[in-house]
Amino acid sequence: MHSFQAKTIMVTANIDIHSNTDGLQRQCDSLIFDMDGTLWDAVDSYTQIWDKTIAEYGGQREPVSRHELISLMGRHLEDITAILMPQYKEDKTFLELLDHNERQMMPVLGGHLYDGVKEGLARLAESHRLFMVSNCGSYGLDNFLNVTGLRPFFTDSLSHGQTLLPKHDNIRLLVEKHHLKCPYYVGDTQTDGIAARRAGVGIVWCSYGFGTVEEPDFTISTFSELLNLPITQVDTHTKTGL
Repeated sequence: MHSFQAKTIMVTANIDIHSNTDGLQRQCDSLIFDMDGTLWDAVDSYTQIWDKTIAEYGGQREPVSRHELISLMGRHLEDITAILMPQYKEDKTFLELLDHNERQMMPVLGGHLYDGVKEGLARLAESHRLFMVSNCGSYGLDNFLNVTGLRPFFTDSLSHGQTLLPKHDNIRLLVEKHHLKCPYYVGDTQTDGIAARRAGVGIVWCSYGFGTVEEPDFTISTFSELLNLPITQVDTHTKTGL
């Protein structure tokens, strides 16, 4: 588990994702992925985790629906709690129980990888450094990487649960730590698009996911299309990021 003191972290970024002098958009050296709605759909598992946690804590409400959670995807856990169970929005014990149940239940429940993700990541990892940044809880990314077996393809990852920082700052942390020159963020919601812009990186919108992104740099309707974008085409003379 990573250890961060959010209030002491200074993040800056100086990233150029724009065109070369010849007007051609240069190839990126790295891709940073969102998790939910981008690589997999685990919403049905999340509803079970929420229902179990609420019941164990003595809360009263109708079962959490798939539709409810999809509308909240991309938000911090604290913000989701404020909407689903506002009486517990500042209750650290409830949030800790929710985090605990996710850690215990997700390895069993898992999620559904979108078509082409495993094969696509394997190919992309041959020429690009791959990362993950998510607004999930502290165990969310570890659970995902362990359940799916995709850990070998990724260089590093950060979540809001680990750092308590907003997504754009976590993106910047990875950019600085790994000296990324031309990264793109791959996500499915407007919060992803905003985070990418604030971090100074490009944005690829996965239209097959849970939301929309205004004015993305690229749009893909299936994960496999990511391999055919100009930014992911491998230079035959130089492989980036390796």
